[in-house]
Amino acid sequence: MSDILRLSVPLAAWLAGFSVVYGLQGLSCSRHWPEGLAARPVLLSAWVLAVALQAALLWMLLRNPSPSPFARAVSLALALTALLAALWTLMPVAVTSVCL
Repeated sequence: MSDILRLSVPLAAWLAGFSVVYGLQGLSCSRHWPEGLAARPVLLSAWVLAVALQAALLWMLLRNPSPSPFARAVSLALALTALLAALWTLMPVAVTSVCL
């Protein structure tokens, strides 16, 4: 994996997960959401999937570190930041009501 991917993928994956989870939440509050489908399990599944993806990226960076000490340190810091951001910014899906 090149160093530029090591540095950019964790935050890009967080951005994609954030967009998907809150896009699903917006869709679940609209009239386009299927009648019989409960929104809470779908949103929780998307949250868990986003956090699992971030944890997998961090694990891959720990397992296959960059040869450059600078790139290794920065990529691990960014991956940890993205994991914590996924946990924190997507947590309202799990603890608040779906449509206010």
